[in-house]
Amino acid sequence: MTSFDDEEADDPRHPEEHIAPVPRISVQAFCETEQTLKAVTAAGEDRRLAKAHLTAKDGGLAAAIEVYESMPTPNVIVIESDGTRDILEGLDDLAGVCDPGTRVVVIGNPNDTAPYRELVRRGVNDYVVGPVETLDVVRSICSLFSASEAIITGRVIAVVGAKGGVGASTVAHNVAWTIARDLALDSVVIDLDLAFGTASLDYNQDPVQGIANAVLSQDRPDTALMERLLAKCTDRLSLLAAPAALDRVYDFGTEAFDAVFDTLRMTTPCIVLDVPHQWSGWTRRALVNADDIVIVAEPDLANLRNTKNMLTVLKAARPNDRPPLYCLNQVGMHKRAEIEVKAFAKTMESQPIAVIPFDSKLFSTAANNGQMIAEVAKTHRTTLLFQNMANRLAGRGEVKKPKRSLLEPLLKKLKGRSGRASAPHRKAS
Repeated sequence: MTSFDDEEADDPRHPEEHIAPVPRISVQAFCETEQTLKAVTAAGEDRRLAKAHLTAKDGGLAAAIEVYESMPTPNVIVIESDGTRDILEGLDDLAGVCDPGTRVVVIGNPNDTAPYRELVRRGVNDYVVGPVETLDVVRSICSLFSASEAIITGRVIAVVGAKGGVGASTVAHNVAWTIARDLALDSVVIDLDLAFGTASLDYNQDPVQGIANAVLSQDRPDTALMERLLAKCTDRLSLLAAPAALDRVYDFGTEAFDAVFDTLRMTTPCIVLDVPHQWSGWTRRALVNADDIVIVAEPDLANLRNTKNMLTVLKAARPNDRPPLYCLNQVGMHKRAEIEVKAFAKTMESQPIAVIPFDSKLFSTAANNGQMIAEVAKTHRTTLLFQNMANRLAGRGEVKKPKRSLLEPLLKKLKGRSGRASAPHRKAS
């Protein structure tokens, strides 16, 4: 029913942890080894440090002290210690040329003997034992801001179709609803298909304002504006709806939605993007900058090609993230020739996060009633699929169905006999 790629899930290069991106900051690193220099340089290309201006140089502590004697310090300094110099003495010298408010990350050496308490006393904000990988550098720099200032904490999940009409919006809306209800996480769905969006119909809402008001606003959207634009679907789920009108053409620049996403990240634990099936600067950016991506596809040749192309491009653009996931939808449609799930997965070199069976009655009933699948059929196997997807995307485990006991049929039979045997007695009494 549901299949996960266990190798990818357990791959330490693609952990389940959520690393929040940094605001606009300047970072300068002073490295002692070639490996660290490469790791820091690669970190500067990571999507979570996209707003940071990062430079990396050779020389370690000595070079840093020399540079900052004649110029101001950046927001963050990354220093590597090779163990040949007393690190505490070096940090004392660095403190003499450091501006107030500068944060310091030290990449240490196994030979360092300085206690962590002494490092903190000298103003070190984070200490990482080398050798380091790219993700170690990203995690260390990002944690300086997300932990101390609660800047941008929300998790963004982007759902997009490999083709139009494959049910990506339905998957996005049901997953978001399930995250809000079953995981009790405050969530927001953003319908990015401004001309033809269906989120307001699926949630049975008729908001007057929505995403268009935010992205077309002359001023940068703030928390107060976003609160006014959100439509309340449930206690924990809100919607930033699309106008679904054709009175204007919606052409956007690459960074058009950045301010909206960043503002919502500050207050909302989970944001689900319903991304329309198109390939433009802003849709690609929305996908690349998301914490998780789900591509929804049907089991045919065009979807196979498009899914493979999208996975290849998005993996290359996000080398330090978990690879994008994909979901097969409308599987088993009557009289339709389909590519087998096993063959589809072999081409993708990974298993789908879910295989959703075709059920026209169930899905059309939910769509026409403005309901989610779980509201129409609470115990249906598709409801469990959406629960599994919600748990996986929120960093939880898979929901397991309770296993049936081998003795269950026998016990049910005995219970039936017991009931029939006692019936005359109850009647007589």
